[in-house]
Amino acid sequence: MGVALRDVLAEYKVPVAWETLRGTAAVDAHNALYQFLSIIRQPDGTPLMDREGRVTSHLSGILFRNVNFLEKGIKPVYVFDGPPPAFKSKTIEERRSARAEAGARWEEALAAGDIGEAYKQARSSSKIDRFIIDTSKQLLALMGIPCIEAPSEGEAQATRLVINGDAAYVVSQDYDNLLFGAPTLIRNLTVSGKRKMHGRTVTLNPERVSLTEVLKGLTITRKDLIEIAILVGTDFNTGVKGVGAKTALKIVRDGLFDKTLEEKVPDFDPGPVIDFFQTPPVTDTYTMEWRPPDTEKIEDMLCGEYGFSTDRVRKALEGVAGKAGQKTLDRWF
Repeated sequence: MGVALRDVLAEYKVPVAWETLRGTAAVDAHNALYQFLSIIRQPDGTPLMDREGRVTSHLSGILFRNVNFLEKGIKPVYVFDGPPPAFKSKTIEERRSARAEAGARWEEALAAGDIGEAYKQARSSSKIDRFIIDTSKQLLALMGIPCIEAPSEGEAQATRLVINGDAAYVVSQDYDNLLFGAPTLIRNLTVSGKRKMHGRTVTLNPERVSLTEVLKGLTITRKDLIEIAILVGTDFNTGVKGVGAKTALKIVRDGLFDKTLEEKVPDFDPGPVIDFFQTPPVTDTYTMEWRPPDTEKIEDMLCGEYGFSTDRVRKALEGVAGKAGQKTLDRWF
């Protein structure tokens, strides 16, 4: 997922300390859920599941990651996707097909006893369905964490919260948020810590990307950045074959964006995609209210319904539950 701009944005990713991130964070909910579903798995790729075979990896991620946020003074608000634009349908179908193929390869790797390949393919097969979304919202509500339903793309609505001054930054792994105009993007908040990547263990720490610094450093406008992304390929178009981020940057700087599209993809009109990134459907009608967690109901849901360890859940909640001798949410909210 996300537009492949890493090659031109690498030098603008700045490591940041957790203590600098106190404040309200607009979390791209679907992006975070994909991270939880991809990472929180058994060594052979099997996700966490309850006794009935229902996936619970996302619930584990929501509980433990948000407890970590709250203890660090970060007030998350989760922004969920609404209906996608019509021109995203091809991308959605391609992703659905890719996940199905990865699922088949996962089963093949398991049958062959190739645990490493099985884990890799399992991660690629992760999908978000109605059960994942509904149970995520349920747990977030019990934790006292607000959720917002976007009119369309969650990334655009999360960006709106920052532009309105209701959040300090957007939390996501994807650079698409910059195309929607997010002033500050914080990456690695939902995946920080030690992770296995490309067969080796790496430590991922939070990093900041400032849109102003990117545009100034690359000497381009935000529209230019959108055009670069279109050449590479976005969620809404397939891009130009063989054109990576560095080549796209040169094309746009040289004023050859329109000419390149006319020559390489003459049937594609970039106008609707540019317009969507510049003026996406968003709403200013939303509420953001944080409440103390309902520890009893959280325990009923996670332990009683989905078989989580009671001791682990209680221990996780001790820091934010307002119990005697513990910190309370009032300290931050």
